Amino acid sequence: MTAEEQERHSKAIEAELIKDPAEKASKEARNGLRQFDQVIEQIEYWLQPERKFRFRPSAILSLHRDALEGISAYAGVYRPSGIAIQGSKHEPPGAHLVPELVEDLCDYVNANWEKSPIHLAAFTLWKMNWIHPFVDGNGRTARAASFLVLCVRLGYRLPGTNTIPEQISHDKKPYYAALEAADRAESQGKVDVGEMESLLGQLLAVQLVAVLEQAKAGKQIR
Repeated sequence: MTAEEQERHSKAIEAELIKDPAEKASKEARNGLRQFDQVIEQIEYWLQPERKFRFRPSAILSLHRDALEGISAYAGVYRPSGIAIQGSKHEPPGAHLVPELVEDLCDYVNANWEKSPIHLAAFTLWKMNWIHPFVDGNGRTARAASFLVLCVRLGYRLPGTNTIPEQISHDKKPYYAALEAADRAESQGKVDVGEMESLLGQLLAVQLVAVLEQAKAGKQIR
């Protein structure tokens, strides 16, 4: 089995607040809804005409806090130690480098705002996973942050319920493959998120097709 076919799970010192698996799963589901609500709030905030978008580490930390609140003592906090990603050859950087690397990620998005929405979303999604700044919840927070960047750069909130983050969570194999491809490029000193861009383009098309189908059926679109 290749690295792309395996599940990518973080392994680090964890401070779990919920031990029961069923209770934890229920809490994660509720937190996921809260996190998405915050994504929408951030999108609507930055789309106000008088505001100029700046991607900041505080936005990422806030999204992570919603994802892990009540589950981990490290909710909204960068990981305090090293971490390994089971199922991946990539070794995330040391914990002492995480704050600066997250700032660099935000600086890249802000400095390259003229680039395409798909590129900026793909870069955000890959780079956050590459940094792996948290003990847990890295994937969820990376997908939320990427969707935030995509919508703000587009200039509107993408409609539909079959969102890009939801599609990724339902089928992670192509997502993992795209992450591994970008990781390999980075190991050679290159930034190449082309495979991730292609994937996000496909997922965006699926989301918009779902909206069209809802419109034809006369269903309310939120």
